[in-house]
Amino acid sequence: MIVGKKNIGMKVVCENRKARHDYFIHETFETGLALVGTEVKSLRAGKANLKDSYAMIKDGEIFVENMHVSPYDQGNIFNHDPLRARKLLMHKSEIVKLFAKTREKGFTLVPLKIYFKNGKAKLELALASGKHNYDKRQDLHEKAAKREVERALKDRQHY
Repeated sequence: MIVGKKNIGMKVVCENRKARHDYFIHETFETGLALVGTEVKSLRAGKANLKDSYAMIKDGEIFVENMHVSPYDQGNIFNHDPLRARKLLMHKSEIVKLFAKTREKGFTLVPLKIYFKNGKAKLELALASGKHNYDKRQDLHEKAAKREVERALKDRQHY
């Protein structure tokens, strides 16, 4: 039995940690990324940022906006626009489902992380709804309480 075979060849490029703090994540999807040559090299070097990025559906196609991929150092004239809209590769049925969900009040599409899986660039996309400030405070209280319990259990095991 091979343990952890699912993660073979998976390298995380960048994560949007703030998304989990600012949004309730309802569902996640794995999408492919349509990239130009120097973008792939830049991603492999880990030069990407998902801060303030979002996805939107236009004419039955899905695009990620405000995703910053730094220009490749040796790219010269072949370099790309760092903030260009990049097409996401998903099945039509998934796009239709997401389109219907995003029409509901409060739902949005937020990129969570970019990674390479078996040599292909992938983006984890989340169907999310925004948190209010009191929700964020509640999460912080729960996290602190959980940390306190774990610390107490750890101290208890030492005796």
